[in-house]
Amino acid sequence: MNGPDNGGSTTPAGESKPPTIADVARAAGVSPSTVSRALNREHRFYRSPSAARIREVAAEIGYAPNPVAANLRRRQTNTIGVLVPRLTDTVMAMLYEEIASAGLNRGYHTLVATTHDDPGRERENGEVLLQRRVDGLVLTTARTDGGFCQDLAHKGIPYVLALRTYGDSAAAVGDDRLGGYLATRHLIDLGHQRIALIAGPGYASSALGRRAGYEDALREAGLPLEEELILPSTFSMESGEDAGRRLLGLAPRPTAVFAVNDNTAIGVLAAVQRAGLRVPEDLSVVGYNDIPLASRLALPLTTVRVPFGTIAAAAVDQLIDRIAGTPAGTRTFAPTLIPRRTTVRARATPV
Repeated sequence: MNGPDNGGSTTPAGESKPPTIADVARAAGVSPSTVSRALNREHRFYRSPSAARIREVAAEIGYAPNPVAANLRRRQTNTIGVLVPRLTDTVMAMLYEEIASAGLNRGYHTLVATTHDDPGRERENGEVLLQRRVDGLVLTTARTDGGFCQDLAHKGIPYVLALRTYGDSAAAVGDDRLGGYLATRHLIDLGHQRIALIAGPGYASSALGRRAGYEDALREAGLPLEEELILPSTFSMESGEDAGRRLLGLAPRPTAVFAVNDNTAIGVLAAVQRAGLRVPEDLSVVGYNDIPLASRLALPLTTVRVPFGTIAAAAVDQLIDRIAGTPAGTRTFAPTLIPRRTTVRARATPV
């Protein structure tokens, strides 16, 4: 009996053996090494039309690569490590899920570790991920002082930053300065002149960029930059409520506030309610990120939407390039203002 005509070999009993790379090469009319490059996601050739056609031929004849053997030859595990400050933060949980999904679509699995924005924990847990033989790291924890990024660069370990930047490290981020400008300009266009900022921590480039955008909008409108209207936060609801309470104690108090993330903005909403005041009649509030809760609050939150899925996919693509030895730079994606019910045209400045 003749064996199957899919290019595979047969055993003496006539049972078909799985097709090999050599079988794919014969069917596609190329060399085995070309087939290997076409099947290697980290190789530049993988993205070419010729490589796509070779993979089609491989699928047609039933060839299935052995990823374990291939990874052992390349000393790769097709695993990405991800460092986030905390998974209780909705933004970080959302971003990690998007990174995991993007990685899976590209043949990579992900491992995650948290740092609580502590440099010591970042190094410790980053090393744990590296001991698990991840091929590279995505960091959402970058600090303006470099920290762990400098360690990785010195050791030549592939890494990419997401949401935050440091120096000339490869990164995928939102345009925080533009986002801060859009949020503040929205309030200015509603007639607000005494606009407060609840800023994030000074070690996060994302917070610094949003503050810069706030200052840009005030300067453009000819409004003064009043330091008493700028308060720090830790990106948490608790710090937002505390800052909101302090702002409401000013005389005159602000008529609007831009909080550099949605959690902080939600804290402000709580402070306004506890003070017996109303949003937006007594205080207009803008957040940042557009987490799912923002649109589902009793009073839906005006905010700035960040394209987390796009940022995550770009970070994974950049990391795969870096693993393959290809340079990667910073990719920046524009945010979008989402007006909802926590902002309204300004009334007379309260006393």
